[in-house]
Amino acid sequence: MGKVDAGTLYGTLNLLILQSLAEEGRLHGLGIANRIQAVSQEVLRIEEGALYPALHRLQRSGLVTAEWGLSAKGRRAKLYEITAEGRERLQREVGNWVQNAAAVARVLNVADEPS
Repeated sequence: MGKVDAGTLYGTLNLLILQSLAEEGRLHGLGIANRIQAVSQEVLRIEEGALYPALHRLQRSGLVTAEWGLSAKGRRAKLYEITAEGRERLQREVGNWVQNAAAVARVLNVADEPS
């Protein structure tokens, strides 16, 4: 399967980040990108040029917080964490995303993931 670029992910990148933080807790940027890549079975690769602006937008919106701390490897890193408002937004937006994806699948006349 081909790789999905940041342009394709523009509308879903915030959801991927929020979901990663909701499931994993506090993560640094590279940890978020690595988790998305691993869970998507190497299909989704988030470039720094897309990830960090999205994290900053989410932080300004109050959906994530950030503070300096230590990574799992003991290096200084900015750690991001989802807020209660971020969890509420994630829940709402996942429902919208699923509904929209189903509608697009109907228009494209595809029932399942292509093989």
